[in-house]
Amino acid sequence: MKKTSQPLILLLLLSNILLGQPFYVGADLSYTNEMEDCGVVFLDDNQPRDPFAIFADHGANLVRLRLWHTPAWYDTLHVGNRYSDFADVKRSIARVHAQGMQVLLDFHLSDSWADPGHQVVPAAWAAVVGNTPVLGDSVYQYVYGVLRELAEQDLWPEMVQLGNETNRGILQTQAANDGGWVLDWHRNATLFNRGLSAIRAAAADYQQQVKIGLHLAGPASVEWYVDQFTQHGVTDYNFIGISYYWAWHQPTTIAQTGDVISRLRQAHPNKEVLILETGYPWTLAWNDSAANIINDLSPAYSPASPEAQYQWLVDLSQEVRQSGGSGVLYWEPAWVSSPCRTPWGQGSHQEHAAFFDFNNNVLPTGGMAWLGADFGPTGVAQPGTGTTKLTLSYQPASQQVQVALTEPLPTGNWHAVLFNVDGKGVQDWRELPTDTAAFTLDLPTLPNGVYFFTLFEGQVVRGSAAVGVVR
Repeated sequence: MKKTSQPLILLLLLSNILLGQPFYVGADLSYTNEMEDCGVVFLDDNQPRDPFAIFADHGANLVRLRLWHTPAWYDTLHVGNRYSDFADVKRSIARVHAQGMQVLLDFHLSDSWADPGHQVVPAAWAAVVGNTPVLGDSVYQYVYGVLRELAEQDLWPEMVQLGNETNRGILQTQAANDGGWVLDWHRNATLFNRGLSAIRAAAADYQQQVKIGLHLAGPASVEWYVDQFTQHGVTDYNFIGISYYWAWHQPTTIAQTGDVISRLRQAHPNKEVLILETGYPWTLAWNDSAANIINDLSPAYSPASPEAQYQWLVDLSQEVRQSGGSGVLYWEPAWVSSPCRTPWGQGSHQEHAAFFDFNNNVLPTGGMAWLGADFGPTGVAQPGTGTTKLTLSYQPASQQVQVALTEPLPTGNWHAVLFNVDGKGVQDWRELPTDTAAFTLDLPTLPNGVYFFTLFEGQVVRGSAAVGVVR
């Protein structure tokens, strides 16, 4: 067969292919029950409302809930009341599901906060912390038991993460944790795999669907950690979760975070990537005696204001989505000031970065507005229903694509995105002509491969076609 010197152009009409899956936007609302029990009344437009309903109505579709094993330390703060234990989590799951949102259950695998600086074994397992097989069995039985009860009570979570910001070895003694960064990969992998297998077993036994994830802090180090997990046999999970805060992860920018997500999607195409935590202040003032934990501002989003908080979240979400990521969650936007205490002070350490003002009323131009914003199309192909018939003609010499429609586009919010086969948007045309049935669009220089041109009206796909370039 004669080899052509010109690109072979393959045009496929894909009117039934939708390049877009639901993009997760939401928040960790683990503090919400406690805030209400402490007397907080959440307001939306100055009207008292169920806080979970507020988030659902503003556009949230996923709520993250942390689970501590036995947070007995709460007993000295609120007599008789513990939060983020199993009973509290079940209460929250029911409230989230009642509002039509999904749940991401966050196993901290600790009695208290787990993060890059703290990965301390629950007191119930302290006696076996040095025996990895027995400790692994404890993890399995605990995780399976939690999920079994949730399934039996019709509280099954749609997503589960095993561990929270696990940048060091999990389930350490207090002494080992305080001794510095510890990562025995054989031990770590054994414990993770036991927990992951428990989630899979519970889902299979109770005929439930679930997405399973790992969670790491800081975009700059995530790729190394994911590679280490893979090399040590930890692979049975569906998504990679990342914490990204300017305050702790600067100078990594939003654009650089997008680059990390893009590389992760390319290196691990069967794994989704989400920002599981982010946060940004709307003010540097305070409303109680508890020290605020986020105080650094990005020069690009300064001074602090509700509008800066909103823009940080919109820009981050657009970058995540265009890089092939699947969602962004905010950390604790309902953790407002109250008479209650933490181990470090009275009130909230996050009221200045919540989605509510100091009177517990929704900030209309702040982060709550982000939940309903348009972040552009996602980069993951799913079945759908396109309605606008189109054909393409790719011009390699000029790096242009000619678009021919059956009829001119009606007036509306039309735009188009070109995706590569990894689901990353490589070109975004934010405005399209509505007075013609044929127009030409400039393309970037593209490597050989198949690309998907998708036509959107707002966030609704109206038509798609694919172009394959083989030299």
